[in-house]
Amino acid sequence: MYQFPEGLYTDVRIETCFSTNIVYENHELKQSRVKEDSGAMIRVFDGSRWYYSATTELEQIQDEIDSLAAMAEPNPQIGSHPVLSKLKVSQGRKMNYEDCCVRDVSPEDKTSLLASYLPLLSEKPQVQHSKAIYKDCYTVKHILSSLGTDITFDTQSCYVALRCMLLVGQTPGRSGGSICRSRFEDLKSGHDYFRDIIAKDIDFNERAVPVEPGIYTCILSPTAAGVFAHESFGHKSEADFMVGDETMKQEWMLGKQVGAPLLSIVDSGLVEGSGFVPYDDEGCPAGKTYLIKNGILSGRLHSASTAADLGDEPTGNARAINFEFEPIVRMTATYIEAGAETKEELFSKVKDGIYIDDISHGSGMTTFTIAPFRSYRIRDGKVAEPVRISVITGNVMSTLNDIDGLSDEVEILSLGTGGCGKGEQYPLPVGFGGPYVRVNNIHVQ
Repeated sequence: MYQFPEGLYTDVRIETCFSTNIVYENHELKQSRVKEDSGAMIRVFDGSRWYYSATTELEQIQDEIDSLAAMAEPNPQIGSHPVLSKLKVSQGRKMNYEDCCVRDVSPEDKTSLLASYLPLLSEKPQVQHSKAIYKDCYTVKHILSSLGTDITFDTQSCYVALRCMLLVGQTPGRSGGSICRSRFEDLKSGHDYFRDIIAKDIDFNERAVPVEPGIYTCILSPTAAGVFAHESFGHKSEADFMVGDETMKQEWMLGKQVGAPLLSIVDSGLVEGSGFVPYDDEGCPAGKTYLIKNGILSGRLHSASTAADLGDEPTGNARAINFEFEPIVRMTATYIEAGAETKEELFSKVKDGIYIDDISHGSGMTTFTIAPFRSYRIRDGKVAEPVRISVITGNVMSTLNDIDGLSDEVEILSLGTGGCGKGEQYPLPVGFGGPYVRVNNIHVQ
């Protein structure tokens, strides 16, 4: 298809993305937009450095290859370079969504679906200002390389989100939620979910009292557990943070005991949802990587380049937000694996603690900080009154060892709105989740 220059490694990633964005504000249709974009990222490597070019002129790809090659230094030994030895050669097609493509659903049907949720925003007098959002994205990628890679695959997501401002008495608040799925038909059954979320948030704003600051045993919901795994541990496992950093390499020495023996944390591109990637953006097949297995540090996330630098194998985690960017090491779906207790058993062992039901945001590498959105006191093993909490904090490694209970079911969530940010690349679709997690010695403010 293309003439790849001798003495250099070359790959081409061609992307076509179809997307829809529909917005209602206060029940009035404000936006209905459909667009389709195509472009390509071209990379050339001469063994010393990478050369990049992004273009929307697909007929100019060969010219872009030739232009990059003219800047590079041909290397007769390029084929034996350590980075190339890590690149996987893949061929074939993996088209998972051709028979249920959102591109084939009419804009009228999408608008009708979103409109079916609008009455939920009028059922409660506490709801003041509201917004309803529908978005979808269907992406086809074609990756070719001078090593022989030639793969085509697709990914797809669609979601509905409801957002509203509340006025409970004289106290302002907010509410909302989202459902993100891989198939349009699966968005039609979320009415009870949204109704329950709005009712729960109104109740929280009516009854919540300030928390008594202190150190508590906390139970994290799958949402909170997933954000903790992603922000506090997943980013630390991205191997590009370790390249050239001897302290980080020592901290991240595989085989170390870093968590409780019942704890396993996984990153997997095989889970359907917003973290699903059959191949990464270098053409490496997706896999399941244990970052922690039974409390032992077991893996790191890699591109071909970081795998060569650290002597590991690539993990399918070289990702870019779109064709304008080069792939860097990123998570896919990061989650905590299930434990052995039922949810009821997990709660029953907490005499006085905190349940983190939902969060506003989280961050952290060495020390983590999570800002809860909705939290409750646990008294004698039961969820009690709602409490307002500014933040919960802790040392990441200490907290991993303070986990002493996991429920026996896992929920892996997809991000419909937003995504993961790293460097200049935001937002990247990822998945996250876990079971209900019981953890001791959490600082609550």
